[in-house]
Amino acid sequence: MESCSFRTATSPSPFPSAPSSSSSPRAPCPSLRFARARNGRQMRMRRMASGFDAFPPLPGKVFVEETIGAEYGEGFETFRMDGPLNIDVDYLNEKLQECFLQRIRHAMKPDEAFGLIFSWDNVIADTDSLKLDAWRQLALEEGKDIPTAAHIQKSILHGAADHVLRKVLYWAKEDDQMERLKARLIELYYESLFKLDTPVEGLREWLDAVRTAGIPCAVASSLDRRCMVEALDRMALSKYFKAIVTDEDDMESIAHRFLSAAVKLDRKPSKCIVFEDDPRGVTAAHNCTMMAVSLIGAHPAYELEQADLAVARYSELSVINLRRMFAHKGLSFMDMQKQIIERSPPKRKLTVDTIF
Repeated sequence: MESCSFRTATSPSPFPSAPSSSSSPRAPCPSLRFARARNGRQMRMRRMASGFDAFPPLPGKVFVEETIGAEYGEGFETFRMDGPLNIDVDYLNEKLQECFLQRIRHAMKPDEAFGLIFSWDNVIADTDSLKLDAWRQLALEEGKDIPTAAHIQKSILHGAADHVLRKVLYWAKEDDQMERLKARLIELYYESLFKLDTPVEGLREWLDAVRTAGIPCAVASSLDRRCMVEALDRMALSKYFKAIVTDEDDMESIAHRFLSAAVKLDRKPSKCIVFEDDPRGVTAAHNCTMMAVSLIGAHPAYELEQADLAVARYSELSVINLRRMFAHKGLSFMDMQKQIIERSPPKRKLTVDTIF
């Protein structure tokens, strides 16, 4: 009989483990008030003197355009005694195979074989409104106006802060002015984040249905872990997520965050479904051999046509939709197969025996 080795906290793992959100006591995320610093050094000294060194370094990754990642099998890299070990998508799909008992359980409860990975931005919380409020407040403080043109608004929401300040709004010419504006922008964003207590409409009902089906869920974000956990607690969503991937996991790209979430959920990447609202996130999910469900809103439907399923709201989803996304896949899906040519049996020759 095939043996099943259970993964525990003390057993060695073939891939690098990331810290869990339950490994340390939760500390409240402070409502920080930063002084208007003229440079990044003064701001960092202020933060360390306050005892909040875990706060993400300004300007953080909120207003930074991250790389997609996982192209051509790119993955993690860890170091062992015998040398470096490259852990890519194929490696995780092989090492996270279901063992004997898991296959029996998933045969009886097939929904538990999947893993759901939710992106934070506009999938769990309406972060576009937070970003717009931060930009508008910054414009009010600086005595400037933000154009209402559609392409300008799109650049502000999805572009890097350096590019927007220098090439779109033309607010910053000197480096010192650029650093000051970015520091104030991220401060305004976190001030709004500390007040956020309402998730995306229909998310809680959808998570209730998923939890009833026994499907584990993870959330991936570039936010600080303490602030992320506090935001989930304010929205009463912490109980739904088995794993959290944040800035402390030190992921270099969007795809790396998704792979880290799959490892924490103990699910193969090819058995995970990513919930995204951005076409870049959909591409990152497909690079990781994951399925992608996109929410129409921040981007129109025609920009999300690469997703496996696109919905306008969570109320349109059901657990059966998740099963159908994998219905066409088998153990050898997309493998090269020989064409079988069916040969018709030879025709029988009919003879007439004449009896004399």
